[in-house]
Amino acid sequence: MGIDAILVLALRIFYEILSFAILLRCILSWLPLNRNNFFVRIVYSLTEPILAPVRRLIDKSPLGGGMMIDFSPVIAYFLLYFVYAILIRLIMGIF
Repeated sequence: MGIDAILVLALRIFYEILSFAILLRCILSWLPLNRNNFFVRIVYSLTEPILAPVRRLIDKSPLGGGMMIDFSPVIAYFLLYFVYAILIRLIMGIF
């Protein structure tokens, strides 16, 4: 197994963990759970560094000010996939 395969595998695992955490956070937001719950805090600590900047960008946009639905997980998921795809292509191109 070459270094490129190891990097691609590590990147895929990282991508899948973050994708799952974003999905899990969406589901947790619908449930009446205490935010001080250990499990909830882990999910929030994994996803907040990704979702907070996206949320700020949405709030600054002309459409984002008064929306009642938070679209930041959807946008973050697509951005995450875009970055993942670019990094995979870079790794494959370098090695």
